[in-house]
Amino acid sequence: MEKITPKLLSWASILEDTTREQAMTTARMPFIHPHLALMPDAHLGLGATVGSVIPTLGAIMPAAVGVDIGCGMIAVRTQWTADRLPADRRPVREAIERAVPLSAGGVNRRVSREHTRQRLELLTRLAQQAGFEPAAYARRWELQLGTLGSGNHFIEVSVDEEQRVWLFLHSGSRGVGNRIAQHHIAVARDLCERWWVPLPDKDLAYLVEGTAELDAYVAQMRWAQTYALLNREEMMDRVVRQVEEWVGEAVVRTEEINCHHNYTERERHFGRDVWLSRKGAINAEAGRPGLIPGSMGTASYVVVGRGDPVSLHSAPHGAGREYSRARARRTFTREQLREAMTGIEWRDSEAFLDEIPGAYKDIDRVMADASDLVEVRHVLRQVVNVKGD
Repeated sequence: MEKITPKLLSWASILEDTTREQAMTTARMPFIHPHLALMPDAHLGLGATVGSVIPTLGAIMPAAVGVDIGCGMIAVRTQWTADRLPADRRPVREAIERAVPLSAGGVNRRVSREHTRQRLELLTRLAQQAGFEPAAYARRWELQLGTLGSGNHFIEVSVDEEQRVWLFLHSGSRGVGNRIAQHHIAVARDLCERWWVPLPDKDLAYLVEGTAELDAYVAQMRWAQTYALLNREEMMDRVVRQVEEWVGEAVVRTEEINCHHNYTERERHFGRDVWLSRKGAINAEAGRPGLIPGSMGTASYVVVGRGDPVSLHSAPHGAGREYSRARARRTFTREQLREAMTGIEWRDSEAFLDEIPGAYKDIDRVMADASDLVEVRHVLRQVVNVKGD
């Protein structure tokens, strides 16, 4: 851990100057308590740094939570070992791609599964209790439940160090969560302008406790967090079904973990109740299971938190980008991507070039930096990868 300033502590051994400066700017906001914690995978974000843990007194910065509210991971350990899987993996990849709509605008054609309908009924009740209509943000929010998205979101079949088979996926609250976030970021900016609040960055605009604006944001943000969690559960149900048909045997879920890494919760740290925004970080309180994915073609980790108080009970959420998407496309070739994906069943597409492992920090180095924050329980290596363009 490096003490950059009294208000900024970092666990990142790889930290670009621009990322450090951005985090220092956020750490100087007057309501930070006791300090901002930078995770090993920290990199530039919108306003606040991705891979930062931001505790605030009496205020929330919506952009410090991020636009993909509730983004996170779910993993299921099955009863199988790798030798139980059929040699030809292409059929299961294609089956998953048919069962789960991919890409940024992907939607289901209709609600046809009973478990989908039950989750939508729950979300509708929760939205009514929160006092808002999700369709005002995203007309197709119901049809996006059970969809993956694009970018670094993925679905994988993986094998751990004991050759046990895991199902693993990464996604969030889709279009409706993004629209909710964008709306409240705009509200915060407008209020700060009207109050003549000087900001070092417009994306550090904040909402204040005791106002209707903060109450509305918290209610809708928590709904979006639930949407993200249920979206992952919905996709996992579909993935399980496709894998069962591929293997010819029902999946026994011997372990299941579902965790956010873009969210805010009320927590107590260093003697004060704060709003703790984890923007690209997981809860790593003592004994809490968590998931830290690498990039496509590299390892992912099943971990348990060590409960380090200085890190605000937090840990990294993944590898963290070293190259922007545009720079990655200029730097790497499709042949390099193919080489990185050797031995993995995937859809060979130039669309994934900006997701090449070389565009990310070395996940093993990130995990070494996080050794005081989490204990590694399992290392997962993918054998099937599904992504959206």
